[in-house]
Amino acid sequence: MGTETELKFEVAPQDLRKLKAAPALHRKPAKEENLISVYFDTPKHKLARNGVSLRVRHNGDKRLQTVKSEGSGDSFRRGEWEREIRGNVPNLGKAPGTALAPLLINKLKRRLRPVFTTNVHRTRIPVFKNGSRIEVALDEGQVRAGRRSASISELELELKRGKAGDVFKLARELAKLVPAKLELKSKAERGYDLIEHKPIQAVRAEKIKLRRGMSTADAFRIIARSTLRHITANETAVQRSDSEGVHQMRVGLRRLRAAISLFSKLFGDKQTERIKSELNWLETGELSPARDLDVYERGTVEPLRRAAPATRGMKELEDALASRRAAAFAKAKAVIDSPRYRYLLLDTLQWLEVGDWARRPRRFCDRPIERFAADILTQRTKNATKKTKRLRKFDTRQRHKLRIAVKKLRYASDFFGRLFGSHKARKRVSGFKACLTDLQDHLGTLNDIAVHQKLGPKLVAGKSNTKVRARAFAARIVSDREQGEMEPLLKAAGKDAQKFARIRPFWT
Repeated sequence: MGTETELKFEVAPQDLRKLKAAPALHRKPAKEENLISVYFDTPKHKLARNGVSLRVRHNGDKRLQTVKSEGSGDSFRRGEWEREIRGNVPNLGKAPGTALAPLLINKLKRRLRPVFTTNVHRTRIPVFKNGSRIEVALDEGQVRAGRRSASISELELELKRGKAGDVFKLARELAKLVPAKLELKSKAERGYDLIEHKPIQAVRAEKIKLRRGMSTADAFRIIARSTLRHITANETAVQRSDSEGVHQMRVGLRRLRAAISLFSKLFGDKQTERIKSELNWLETGELSPARDLDVYERGTVEPLRRAAPATRGMKELEDALASRRAAAFAKAKAVIDSPRYRYLLLDTLQWLEVGDWARRPRRFCDRPIERFAADILTQRTKNATKKTKRLRKFDTRQRHKLRIAVKKLRYASDFFGRLFGSHKARKRVSGFKACLTDLQDHLGTLNDIAVHQKLGPKLVAGKSNTKVRARAFAARIVSDREQGEMEPLLKAAGKDAQKFARIRPFWT
C-alpha cells in the first residue's frame, strides 16, 4: 500500500494559467498530458458507501488501475493502491491487499460498471523544496456523469518524497500568487455528487467513525478533519445567503472548537491558541450576526406580524430588521472570498497534520481513545450535572455558559458514542443524546431571547420621528412577549436537567 499525501485547491482557470507562467514553477520542465479516468461502482454505489473508490485511468496506451480509501475523512493522507493493467475494465485479480479487498464477493464483481468519468488536461511540474520532492499538478477539465457535468480547475500538491510540512510551505508560496481555496472533496466525491444530482444546499455533519484501540491523537485528527469538511461543504450555501448554510457552517465551527476543548490535554501551545482565536473570529464575528438576525426575524418578528398584522410599527420593525439581516448575510458571503478565510483553512489543516502539538511528547497522545473518552465524558457529565442543579439561580451569562457546556457534552457523545458498541450502550447513547438535545434546545431559546433583548434597541436607534417611534412600540411588544415565554422555558429546562441528572452513562 502507498500513502498519498496531497493538498488540493480550487483555482480559477485564469489563475491556473498564471501559475503555469510563474517563475517558481519553471525550474524543471513541465509535462503535459491528457488523462481520462473512468470510475467504477455497483448500481447502489456499494464502494462509495464503504469509503472506497476504483478507477481505470487512460493515459495514451497505458492503463492504470487505482484503488483509494476515500472514507476516512482524511483529505491530506489517503491509502492508495496502483497497478498497471491491460484493458479498459478493472482487473480485480490485482485488488487483494487493497481497501477494495473486503468487498470482493462474486456478486459485487458481476455488478461493477462505469459510473462517471473525468477528462483532465494535467500539467505536471516537479518541485524540490528543502530536500523534499513535490509534484505540482495543474488540472483543467470536467467530471461527467451521463448528461451532467461539472468543471474541474484545480491545483494539486503531492508529496513524492520528504516532509509533509514542505507541502504546506509550497502551498503558501503559491497562495500568494493566486487566490487558491482549499478543496477537501476528491474528484470521486464530486462525481458521486453529480450522479445523485445533489442540489447546492446546506450540508449537515457527517458521522464520526472512531475505532477502539486507536490513539487519542489519531482520533482527534479524524474528528477535526470531519468538522473541517463540514465547514467547507457549506461555503456555496453561505455565498448564496442560505440561512441554513450559515447555520451549518457555524455548527461545523462550533464542533471543531468543542473538539479542541475536549482534547485540550493534547495541546498547550501558542499555535493552537492562534487557531482557536481565528475560528472564534469567523464564527462569532462574521457569521453570528446573520444567524442572530435571521432567527429574530423569521422565528419571532415575522410570526408575530402574521398573527397581529394591525399592530402599530410591526411593518416598520420588520423592514428595518430585513435591511440589517441583508447586510449581515452580505458580510458572511464576503468573508468566504476573503484571504483571511482562505488562510484560516490552510492554517487549520497544517496545524492539524503537522502542528507543534503533534511533535511534542505528551502522554495523552498515545492513550487508547476509549479510555480517554470515558474520562472526558465522566468529568464533563459530572460538571454539567452540578451546574444544572443551580439553573434557577443563574443569570443570563451563567445560563449561556451552561448551554455551552451542555452543547460540548452533546458533541462529545456524537464523537465518542460509537466507541461503546454493546446493545445496552447503544440504547443509552440514544437516550443520553436525546436528553442533552432537549436541555440544549430550551437553553438555546433562552439565549436567543437574551440576544433579541440587545437587538431590539439597535433597530430603533436614530433620530426620533414617526417611523422610529412606531418601530420602538413594536419592538417593546416583541420584547414583552418573549419575556413572557421565559418562565415556561425555565421550567422546561429544569425538568430536562432533572432527567439528565438521572440518566445512566453509556460508557461504563
